[in-house]
Amino acid sequence: MKAIYAEVLTIGDEILYGQIADTNAQFISAELDKIGIKVVRLSSVGDEEDVILRALEEAKDRADLVLMTGGLGPTKDDITKKTLATFFKTEMVENAQVLQMIEDYFKSLGQEMGAIIRAQAQLPANAEPVFNRLGSAPAMWFHEYDTVFVSMPGVPVEMKVLMEEEIIPKIQQHFDTPVIYHKLVRTFGKGESDIAKRIHDWAEALPEHIKLAYLPSWGQVKLRLTATGSEQASLEAEVAEQIELLKPLLPREIFGYDKEELEEVVGNLLFEQGKTVSTAESCTGGYIAHLFTKVAGSSRYFVGGIAAYSNEVKRNRLGVKAETLEEHGAVSEETVRQMAENVREKFQTDIGVASSGVAGPGGGSPEKPVGTVWVAYADGERTYARKLQLTRDRKINITLTSYIVLDMIRRFLSGLMRDK
Repeated sequence: MKAIYAEVLTIGDEILYGQIADTNAQFISAELDKIGIKVVRLSSVGDEEDVILRALEEAKDRADLVLMTGGLGPTKDDITKKTLATFFKTEMVENAQVLQMIEDYFKSLGQEMGAIIRAQAQLPANAEPVFNRLGSAPAMWFHEYDTVFVSMPGVPVEMKVLMEEEIIPKIQQHFDTPVIYHKLVRTFGKGESDIAKRIHDWAEALPEHIKLAYLPSWGQVKLRLTATGSEQASLEAEVAEQIELLKPLLPREIFGYDKEELEEVVGNLLFEQGKTVSTAESCTGGYIAHLFTKVAGSSRYFVGGIAAYSNEVKRNRLGVKAETLEEHGAVSEETVRQMAENVREKFQTDIGVASSGVAGPGGGSPEKPVGTVWVAYADGERTYARKLQLTRDRKINITLTSYIVLDMIRRFLSGLMRDK
């Protein structure tokens, strides 16, 4: 089956000026991916005829399908239709079908169609109009130069309805599209290079029609498997087989799949095992608690927490010993162990976790530079503490510490970590 390649072209000065975000291209790309069409380029150009013409000329030589948004309004700065007529070497004509469509649209709104709106019925002579039930500007379908060109309004709500209800079905009728199946394997705790080294032989042995991509972020690496073929069910089965081969290579790191977030996975483990958790947070300032409560139904396992930012709160609310703070400081193994143990006792939960560190950008010392963080886990049978050396960025340190604590809970509950 021949692969179908597409380009997405968004038109409008407002995009280039940064006045609006180009959400159209993202939506279109996602919709095309669902039907097995590969987007090879996303471009944005301003409202200038020569620039649009160059972009179209380049696109027709690369793509089987070109989808455009923007520049279809009735005002002088909307030049897409006339530019398309120039590109296709044709003239602008009033389309009777579109004129009737616009008249009916304004009649449904209880309004009269003005002369400026009537100009919306002017289309390139070779255009096949596509009805727009949410606006007065129709989409246009062209099949020229062995390429399909589709021009749609730039208003996102109109474009999305047109794509879903009209354009995608027409594309599927026109092209013999393959099936593309994506599966995300989500890992935590190791960097991209380490993961790549450990799964190298497995990745090299993947079938030709299954591609692997690494999608790294702080603390996480998502492994995206993309399979291309003719049958969805067989692709899903093949990918599932490959994942079974992958699991033994990353036994501690894989925590979920597709849209599963770490906080959701940990919450499910806590609920399934009938366990509760509480938090004592210094440098994370309540962010661990926030991650728990992001998940609907988290009251079943998350009881509460204390943001113990000052030493006074650590002493008076959490019961950290004054001599511990004086001798070892707030950022220390001794302090964070007491925080985890004491919050567990205070809230009468199965598990207590804690964090204390130098989040930055200031406050560091030669002994404890910015990014030095201690975290701890206590469950009544054991207390485990770990020292982290993170970055100089405060936001990254807070976020990464919080997810490391969640992953620590996951590993203990899953029997992947038994350190005393």
